[in-house]
Amino acid sequence: MLPSLRSAALRRVLPRAARAPRLTAAISSYTPRTLESAFSQIKTKVDTASPEFKENATSMGELSEQLRALHQKIELGGPEKARQKHIARNKMLPRDRVTALLDPGTAFLELSPLAGHEMYPGEDISAGGIITGVGRVSGVECMIVANDSTVKGGTYYPITVKKHLRAQEIAQENNLPCIYLVDSGGANLPHQSEVFPDRENFGRIFYNQARMSSQGIPQISVVMGPCTAGGAYVPAMSDETIIVENIGTIYLAGPPLVKAATGEVVTAEELGGGKMHSTVSGVTDYLAVDDAHALALARRSIANLNWPSTPSPPSDPKPPLYDPAELSGIIGTNLKKSIDIREIIARIVDGSEFAEFKESYGTTLVTGFSHIHGYPVGILANNGILFSEAALKGAHFLQLCAKRNIPVVFLQNISGFMVGRDAESTGIAKNGAKLVNAVSALNVPKFTVVVGASYGAGNYGMCGRAYSPRFLWMWPNAKIGVMGSEQLKSVMETVGKKVDPELQDRIERESHATYSSARVWDDGVIRPEETRTYLGLGLRAALGGRNGERETRFGVFRM
Repeated sequence: MLPSLRSAALRRVLPRAARAPRLTAAISSYTPRTLESAFSQIKTKVDTASPEFKENATSMGELSEQLRALHQKIELGGPEKARQKHIARNKMLPRDRVTALLDPGTAFLELSPLAGHEMYPGEDISAGGIITGVGRVSGVECMIVANDSTVKGGTYYPITVKKHLRAQEIAQENNLPCIYLVDSGGANLPHQSEVFPDRENFGRIFYNQARMSSQGIPQISVVMGPCTAGGAYVPAMSDETIIVENIGTIYLAGPPLVKAATGEVVTAEELGGGKMHSTVSGVTDYLAVDDAHALALARRSIANLNWPSTPSPPSDPKPPLYDPAELSGIIGTNLKKSIDIREIIARIVDGSEFAEFKESYGTTLVTGFSHIHGYPVGILANNGILFSEAALKGAHFLQLCAKRNIPVVFLQNISGFMVGRDAESTGIAKNGAKLVNAVSALNVPKFTVVVGASYGAGNYGMCGRAYSPRFLWMWPNAKIGVMGSEQLKSVMETVGKKVDPELQDRIERESHATYSSARVWDDGVIRPEETRTYLGLGLRAALGGRNGERETRFGVFRM
């Protein structure tokens, strides 16, 4: 409250005319911070000329360059021979199809491009054999799922199924119409036991399509190549289906299997070609002359959905005061070094403005309100290990965000919750559980970026994968696991056992960001300077859907 307004007696004694000049002077003196803005600008303490900053920037730069080169290789798709064969059939390359489908000049938020990386010895499954991501089509944010037939004929490996299902999960959570660019040989038979029978296997794709369609989330398919066996249900279960003449085919069993089963000799085109399905069976709704025509028809289908165009951000966003490129020099690759997480926030949020909540309490967790690309957000960011006070503060802050319907961004750099006699006696278990409870029940959009470590129960309290963030990204230096390899060694030595070097090496290898992303434990490894852009695209995707958020109802907080 302003000093001039504190005393009711003062207001009664002074005549209105006499009060006016004093009030005007008091208000003007408070205008910059109190009235014009609810936020304070974060003032950086980073010395970009220091040896430590330069060392961090160099080490992170090397990791980022390795990541860039890996992404560049993956974007090529399958081997050169397979790509040339694809083009010779008068087909556009998969990534060119995605580009042609999108509104010109708009961004594509690709998901898990490292999926499948080094997972199958002797086999290169680029991007898991499927391209998924969020992009704008005819003014509408859509989920795009495109088979890459240059990678093992577009067949579904276990990781392909997992990536496809993750894309559908994101579409369902964010009310995004789905566009399937189908060009696949179906399940990869050598891996059939891992692809076919279980709950989260191939059949779940069609289950999800049916559920989303019943919820009013449009399903559009474009058949641009073979669509065989169970895969035939992707177009058959779509709201609208387009097929390319003389190239797209749909059948439950191909010509060789038909001949073996019935003795019938039939060509692929006669069995399930575009003309037959568009004029006789009615499986498809539109017949395209080539890929470009098919994509134009898909854009027309989206335009006819009567789906709300993605709204623009609430205001023209102010860029951060500090260069996001400095993030690499701030954090580096040595996760043992502590950093002030506010330095990262300052290079992500609009105008580097941040209204910190409970600044002096539970200081190992930084909480507060800000904006990213004009969208209001709440931020929870680790500034050390989680103590009881920090956990209570985080749970309180999440309640505020739930009541105000504000999306939440979690910045993870956490080795876990505090342990020891004092921590247990002050209720770290029940207070940590309050934070986990709040994260679990929170129904506003959640976004997680792992900027450093993500170990143990700290991963839970800071909205790890199991807590359904709308998107989860990792920085190249990030590590994730029950504990770090050095912690493992220390624990083993404390209990009088010698650590197995092979186990320690395996734990270290399995904690790396590329290992995580290959298995779709996250939605991609991103360079630090890209964080603000990715969060902005994620917010746009989450807030552009037709349906509102469900009310958050928290469980019982153990007091």
